[in-house]
Amino acid sequence: MVAAENIAIGVREKIDPARLKAIVVGSLGNLVEYFDFYVYAAFSLYFAQHFFPGDDPVAQNLSTAAVFAIGFFMRPVGGWLFGAFADTHGRRKSLMLSVGMMCFGSLMIACAPTYATIGVGAPILLLFARMLQGLSLGGEYGSSATYLAEMATSSRRGFYSSFLYVTLIGGQLAALAVLLVLQNLLLSPEQLREWGWRIPFLIGAGLALFALVMRRDLKETEAFVEAHEKRPRGAGLRVIVDYPREVLTVIGLTMGGTLAFYVYTIYMQKFLKLSVGLTYGETTWVSAGSLVFALILQPIYGDLSDRIGRKKLLLAFGVLGTLCTVPLLTAIQHAKGPWEAFGLIALGWCIVSAYTSINAVVKAELFPAAVRASGVGLPYGLAVSVFGGSAEYIALWFKQQGHESGFYYYATAVIFCSLLVYFLMPDTKQTSQLDREARAALVSE
Repeated sequence: MVAAENIAIGVREKIDPARLKAIVVGSLGNLVEYFDFYVYAAFSLYFAQHFFPGDDPVAQNLSTAAVFAIGFFMRPVGGWLFGAFADTHGRRKSLMLSVGMMCFGSLMIACAPTYATIGVGAPILLLFARMLQGLSLGGEYGSSATYLAEMATSSRRGFYSSFLYVTLIGGQLAALAVLLVLQNLLLSPEQLREWGWRIPFLIGAGLALFALVMRRDLKETEAFVEAHEKRPRGAGLRVIVDYPREVLTVIGLTMGGTLAFYVYTIYMQKFLKLSVGLTYGETTWVSAGSLVFALILQPIYGDLSDRIGRKKLLLAFGVLGTLCTVPLLTAIQHAKGPWEAFGLIALGWCIVSAYTSINAVVKAELFPAAVRASGVGLPYGLAVSVFGGSAEYIALWFKQQGHESGFYYYATAVIFCSLLVYFLMPDTKQTSQLDREARAALVSE
């Protein structure tokens, strides 16, 4: 009721501590999910040899990157299945189911036998576990983005929804923090390579159980409760047929942003080690520092979108990403030390955050409540599986072929395609389906 009244009279309300606390607590489960998922990337330099034998470290990392990419192809399936579940049974139940599945996948990897023990069965088990995690994460994004957007107030929706990427990046940062502790305080490099890489997967499984319990107390959103009463049967299957333009918009606006995001997160760790030539420790510190910087930027950019609109930020990312990706990655490749590399990566994050901070709320604002989780999760999962999950593999493939810079131009081209979508799409802050529903609720009362 308060949100609807604020829409009607144009009030920009103050940040509500109680609402902010609920959103942060609700999104902490998202942090655990992404911790479990990205521990794989953070520790792959250590366990690659146990699942993919050979003497070429680039080839081994190429194999682990391929498994990482294949796991991503389960994300659109998860986005569809969990999205339909969230639109039918509620956001809270979907979030609980997704984190439970992530727990099982992490536990499988922690206990997986190596290639030396069972041969080809080892990478098969690893692949199956990653597919379960991909399915879980595909459902997590759509449900989380929908939950945060529906819980937020109108004039602060960009700010509140930015916490999706605060926790997403926080999950990666937590994975790197565990790596730093194990690297510098507890284990030697040899111990990490032999058995220490299993520890973070056990930690992740335990945290997922904690998140599962925590999510039991989440409050269901009013938007779902109202939409559920009049939701037609099979609405989750109708999102592509009934909202084709919105679905294509989500795919288009996501493809460049998700590729850039995975360049500066997942691939950057390999890039710093294999191309820039930093040590394992320097690679981890630079990656962790840049993620802290990126995390801080998210609510700042989200709040800015509440003031100037979503489209201007997306256009800024598209233009600067198209112009600066090649020179930035080239400069990072030739960085003379960890501090120079950190500064250049931080500059990249100033560009990429214009997308990451608001992309979730933009997608949620495109769809009505009855199909919102499906509309956000399915097309997003398709775009991420094709352009995000494959980023590391494509980059390593270019490197293996001796044409590493070719990947820089590939990334630029994909970002440019998203820029065209940003020019053509409306500013969802002005056309938000969430606001339309709030106004309708106010009129009906």
